[in-house]
Formats: sequence, C-alpha cells, structure tokens
Amino acid sequence: MTQPAPAPRADLPRGPLLGFAAGSLGMGVWVTVPGLLLLYFLTDVLAVAPWLAGLALLAPKVVDVLVHPWVGHRSDAESARRGDRRRLLLAGCALPAAFAALFAVPGGLTGVGAAAWVAAWFVAGNLLFAAYQVPYLATPADLRIGYHERTRLMAFRMVVLTAGILASGLLAPLLTGGDAATRGGYQRMGLLLGGGALAAMLVGVAGIGRLRRAAGTTAQRHAPGGWRALAAALRDGQFRWLVAAYLAMSTTTHLVLAGVPYYAEYELGRPALTTVLVAAFVAPALLVTPGWLAVARRAGKQRALLVAQGAFAAGSLVLAVGAPAGLPVLVAAVTVLGVAFAGMQLLPFAMMPDVVRAAGTTGAGTYTGVWTATEATGAALGPYAYAVCLTAGGFVASTGGQVIDQPDAAGAAIRYGFGLLPAALMLAAVLLQRRYTLDGAARAAG
Repeated sequence: MTQPAPAPRADLPRGPLLGFAAGSLGMGVWVTVPGLLLLYFLTDVLAVAPWLAGLALLAPKVVDVLVHPWVGHRSDAESARRGDRRRLLLAGCALPAAFAALFAVPGGLTGVGAAAWVAAWFVAGNLLFAAYQVPYLATPADLRIGYHERTRLMAFRMVVLTAGILASGLLAPLLTGGDAATRGGYQRMGLLLGGGALAAMLVGVAGIGRLRRAAGTTAQRHAPGGWRALAAALRDGQFRWLVAAYLAMSTTTHLVLAGVPYYAEYELGRPALTTVLVAAFVAPALLVTPGWLAVARRAGKQRALLVAQGAFAAGSLVLAVGAPAGLPVLVAAVTVLGVAFAGMQLLPFAMMPDVVRAAGTTGAGTYTGVWTATEATGAALGPYAYAVCLTAGGFVASTGGQVIDQPDAAGAAIRYGFGLLPAALMLAAVLLQRRYTLDGAARAAG
C-alpha cells in the first residue's frame, strides 16, 4: 500500500532560513555593482563610446540566454542522480574572481580594447553566476513546503539580498574613489567586494544543505533532455506570462540602477548623491519586506505585485521632472521606487515555485534556468536602453578626471531615460502580469 506523501512543512527553523539567505548576500554584489557602475566605468573612466559600452554589456547576455536553461537541466540531472545540487553551487563560488577581473582593466587599455576586456570577463562572470544562481533558486521548488512558506523563505532571502545590494551599492562608489574615481580605485573595489562575496556564497552552500535536511525534499527522477525540458517549460502558459512580466520588471530596475550615477552627476550636479539615491532605492526593502509578506498573505502574491508595479511607475514619472522638483521630492520618489522594488524582488520569486509545483514537473532547475536567463536579459537590456538614450542625446564619453560640457540634448536624455522610460516599461509589466491567472489556484492548494 502506498504511503501518503508527508504534509508540507509550514514552520521552517530560522537558522536554516538564514543560512540559505546568506548566499544572496554574495550574489547581491554581482547583481548590483556591474549594473550600477559598469556603464559609467566604461564611458567616464575608460573613454568607451556609449553605443559600444552598451553593446559590451548586452552581448555577453546572449550567452546567458543559451546557457542558463542548460545549467538548469544539468542541475536537475545532478539532483536526480546525487540528491542535491551542491557541485554546481561550489563551481559558482569562483564568481568573485571574475568580478575582481572585470574591474582590473590593464592600464594601457581604453576604448575598444577596454570594452573587449570588460565584455570577456562579463561573459565569464555570467557563466559562473548561472552555476550558482540556478541551483540556488531551484531550492524552494525542491522543498516540501506550501504556498505561504515559499513566500516566507523568499522573504528571508529578500532581506539578506537587500543587505548585500545596499552594502555593495554604497561601498562600491566609495571604494572607487568617489568623485575622484580611478582605475586603481575600481581594482581595489573589485578585490574587496569580491572577497566578501566569496565568504557569503560559501555560507549559502552550507545553508542550503541544512535547509534541505530541515524541510525534506520532493521525490526526484531524472528530468527529460535539455531541449525537451526547455520546450515543456516554454509551453506552460502561466510561466510564459510570469516570465514576460518579469523581463519588463528586470529591464526597468536595471535601467534605473545604470542611470543613477548619470542622474546624480549631470541632472543634480553632485556625483556624491549616487550613494544617497542608491540608499533610497535599496534600503526600504530592509523595512518593508515584512509588509509585502503580510500583503501577499492577505491579498495574494499577484495583487500585491500589481500594487508594487503601479507604485514604481508613479515614482518614475516624478523623476522625469528632474532638478526643478527639488532634491527632497526626488529622493522621496526614489524611496517610493525602493518600496516597490522590494515587492518586485520578493513576489515574482515566490510565484515562480508555485508555477513549477502546479505544473507537476521535476524540472525545477530548467524552469529556474529560463527564469534566470530572463533576469540576466533584463540586466543587460536595462543598461543598454539607457546607453541608447545617452547616444541619442549626443552624450560625450571621457576618461577619469576629464571635465566635459555635455550638450543640452544629453541632459534631457539623462533625465527622461531615468524617468519616462522606466514608467513606460513598468506599465508594460502591469499589462503582462494581468494575464497570469494561477495565483488563486496556487493559494487554494496551499
């Protein structure tokens, strides 16, 4: 007689939760610093033209789109064969070395040569990030936990990820030299933040093991071949709408991060305000994530996400006004974006395991691979879209220390690219998210 499956656990211990979440502290460095500083590093320190700088950041993501689903399938095969995804996680712990190399551009390289160096190491870093991120984010779908506990698990991850984003986002500009950033400063920043990321990622690997032992895992069998598994994921209509909405959200948030240094320097006239705007964008998540968790419990994850998307669009429109609105108003608008950003980091990541469980598939890694490929695509499209705005406005690239009088059109491009374009992209995310209809059934299933 077949024994009934154990009931999903609804009260995971805090220790394993924090151990799992620690991995996101290290991942936050890679998620934040290249998005925040790499475009500016290329155009204003390495004298790379904006169109080429944008291309250098976009092209490596083509590799991600192809590699992430494959990494996901390998992760599923590994889980079925060995009972865990540990080996890929450990391979991904080499990511901090690629992060350090990304900013260690040799002294004689500028222009095309510098763009090639950055693009090559960006490819290497993205591959290693996939090796860590995909099995890491497949973990919630592996565990015997229910609808609300998956949200709680991702809330712990979100708070720790936010701490990583905030710490790296505030420290990185300071370590580069602030207003007087140099190549040497960028190299120092890469080494110091890379070392911290490595320690956190290793703690995360150990934490995942503890979490799997505490919660138990669903039965695993060998997943189908890579292309078959990918096709199955893409045929899932609920997954397609969720992924499409997340692509718009990821593109928007990474566009805003890429635009922060330009907005601070050229619109507000104070490069040091970069850290203030980053703090206003990221820090609210440390306070409001429990609030988003409560809203999701009461109204459902999808309704809470639609509220977050609408708030982000509204705040972006205020930023399009620019300096005449006054610094307090602009910082408040960025804070609104930060509150919304917290919801957009928590809720979609909690919804994705719901889709996997509803599909009844053992291919959590493949689903996650498609998801992370989407995130990586948005991380490239955001800075590229902002680079296109800069190019359209005639923005002039420079080396560190040069003072350039930018044309008026460049100022308009910096302002509207930071405000109007994010609002439009977030409206697209709202329209796509409304096509997702699984949340009610997933909530009822528990």
